[in-house]
Amino acid sequence: MNIRMVPKTRYLSAAAATVLLLTTSGAYAGAHSPPHINFDMVVSKGAATCLPNAKARVEVVSNGGVEDMYIFASGLPPKTGFDFFVIQVPKAPFGLAWYQGDVQTNAEGNAFQHFKGRFNIETFAFAQGPAPAPNTFPDPPFPDATVNPSTNPIQMYHLGMWFNSFKDAQNAGCPATQTAFNGEHDAGLQVLNTSNFADAEGPLLNLK
Repeated sequence: MNIRMVPKTRYLSAAAATVLLLTTSGAYAGAHSPPHINFDMVVSKGAATCLPNAKARVEVVSNGGVEDMYIFASGLPPKTGFDFFVIQVPKAPFGLAWYQGDVQTNAEGNAFQHFKGRFNIETFAFAQGPAPAPNTFPDPPFPDATVNPSTNPIQMYHLGMWFNSFKDAQNAGCPATQTAFNGEHDAGLQVLNTSNFADAEGPLLNLK
């Protein structure tokens, strides 16, 4: 049996085309269309000079119990890792943030990623009371907190993406700003966000 390997870049293109077909095809029009939204992410202020063409298109499709989010990014450094977050507001100080996952660019600086989770008007963070927290990464400059603050439910409707490494940002000609926005808390600066939406009206608010 001959098995033909499909190049990864072709697979990503096919995946993107499939999502667009499902969300725009006449076969899914009207009553058959699943609840969905699509919107753009824009380059952040800190990366606008070094990555002026960075952008992303986001599609969120709901089946009622969970959402599928598809990110199609371009204009980024090739073969570079990024970290993707759901955030309270799109620009610093960002408010609460949830680490959703990783995004990796190909040789052309393009990326596709699929996340599954809760990405709609009900997306929120909540701390009924303080509780001990694991001190997994204790080192500065962003050591783990060992107890959480109490907070009422806070809705989170914005998205942001950061360089996984401040060294990668520097290699791309961007500021070597170090932030906590990756799993080990030694990420680079923010590259993309949803600041094209008002702080209290992030795009996920539009998926009812």
